[in-house]
Parts: sequence; C-alpha cells; structure tokens
Amino acid sequence: MRLSITLQRFNPEQDATPHDEEVRLDVRRGSTVLDLLIRIKNELDGSLALRYSCRSAICGSCAMNINGGEKLACRTSVRKELERHGRLRIAPLHHLPVIKDLVVDMRPFWSKVLDVQPWLAASREPQQRYGPTAQLTILPKDSQFHNVDACIMCGACVAACTVHEVSKGFAGPAALAKADRFLSDPRESHSAIRARLSALQGEHGMWDCTRCNYCVEVCPKDVKPMEAIIRLRRASLDRGLASTGGARHIAGFVSIIEQQGRLNEAIMPLKVVGFDVSRFLRILPLGVRMFFKGKVPNPLAHRIPGLEQVRAIFRRARRPTAL
Repeated sequence: MRLSITLQRFNPEQDATPHDEEVRLDVRRGSTVLDLLIRIKNELDGSLALRYSCRSAICGSCAMNINGGEKLACRTSVRKELERHGRLRIAPLHHLPVIKDLVVDMRPFWSKVLDVQPWLAASREPQQRYGPTAQLTILPKDSQFHNVDACIMCGACVAACTVHEVSKGFAGPAALAKADRFLSDPRESHSAIRARLSALQGEHGMWDCTRCNYCVEVCPKDVKPMEAIIRLRRASLDRGLASTGGARHIAGFVSIIEQQGRLNEAIMPLKVVGFDVSRFLRILPLGVRMFFKGKVPNPLAHRIPGLEQVRAIFRRARRPTAL
C-alpha cells in the first residue's frame, strides 16, 4: 500500500519556522512508525533528523507527536493509526525546543528532574536504626513504588502537560513522579522526606497540577504520574504542610463538607485566601456576584438532612486502620 505521510520539518540553518512536508512511501504490513521514518531517511531523504535507539520501547528515545498524541514511534502501529485517524502526521514533542526536524532539546526536561534531587538524601538515620555495619534488607512489602520506577524518561508526559504549555517553570509530571518514588523508599529518612515535600510546595510545584490526566493517557509505561502527584499532596497534608493555596483549597473543602454536609461556595474562597487582606479584596466582587446569583446559602436555614451520617463518614475515615 502506498501511503502519504506528513512530516513536520525544521532546519534551523535554512528555515525560519517549522513547516509540513508530504512524503509518499510503500508501506509493508506490520510496519511501525519508526520503521517508516528509518526507511524515509535511508531511501528518500538522508537529511531527516530523528532520535531512536533500542527499538523495543525501553529507551524512550523515539518519543514524538503522532497524529496529535505523544507516543513512542517504535511501538506505534501504522495500520492502527490509519484505522483510527485515516492519516499519518508526525511531529516532534510539544513544549520542548526543536533542534532539527523530529529531534528536540531534552535539557529543559532533564533540568526539571534534577531539580527534585532524584537520589537518596544522605542521612545518619539508617545507621542509628540498623547500626553502622548492619545490612539493610528491603522487602517488596516495604517499597511500594506504584510502578513509578518504570519511568523511562521519554518526556511524553511533559509534552502532553497542559500546565507546562502555559507555565514553563512547572516541575512537570515526570519530575514529580520521580520525587514520589523517593518518598516510598524505606531508605529515605523522615527529615529528608519532609525537606523534599517542603521544596515542592511553592510556585511551579505539586499544587500547580490541574489533574487533566493527559500525562496518564500518553505514558507508554503506565506510570500514572498524576496519581503520584496526588500521593505527594496527601503526604504533604499528613505532615501539616498546608500553607499554599492548593493545600488550603483541599483542607477547606473537606472542612466545609464535614461541618455543613455540602459545599458552601461563599465560604470556599475565604478558606483559600486565608487572612490575606489584599487577596480578600480581590475576590470580594466575586462574592457579591455569587450573592445575586443565589450561590450564597442562607446562614439561618435548617441543617440539611443526613448531616450526622456525613459526619460519621469522616469520623470513620479518621480511625486508624487495624492491621
């Protein structure tokens, strides 16, 4: 079958902006997108730049945008792409600088991973706990990494991240998932865990994630970065790290539901801004509009039915789990 393939091309020595280029090629049955790209480079245009290595979905080098989604070219079937989309368009990963054609500069991606210190923090706690010469045995039940350690650093999650699209400083799904991996390591000290979580509280940290779930959809290794970010948030709240707006939003939401049995949209913004007068003045017009739209519950109204059952659920959730 002869197929028309659309490639996004960009040569910084010749082009001012990227442009699409049509290539026609006879496609063999069972071909992957990487098979096609290698044939195009070898048979039609030796100047085509692409990155690949293992061809087995292990190294992550061939991650690129295929028909609008971030995928590994080596494991993407041409036939399935045609059946699903009726065409084949190949472009480099989004949100990363393009070096040439399908090759992107991964340095911004690696710098975010380095920012979360992806190594165990030096500590004397293991020596104090097990002795200076004792061997630390880690059993499977002691290290629940939730498959985060399967990450191959392909960058697909960052390329799909809607937050990174508008905020280049965001730590990103891969880096935050890597941080979660060290929280689950029994060799990491309690002080190091708290320091790691504290460093992720500020701007561009874990609370900037909007939970769009795109990172989970595109991950070729089922790492589920968004779930790792949620575990980081829970660990932060468990340790009393609740000063940021995102943490206050969650804590405030839970508090209102427990007290009133439903969300009070008038009080919720106050829970987020806290005692910050300038922020309160900024949201005051919103409160006025909510009042006229009927979004402010009557403070003198009777309690909603079933409030005690709602509170019972919270009391039960706080009980320690029996082993």
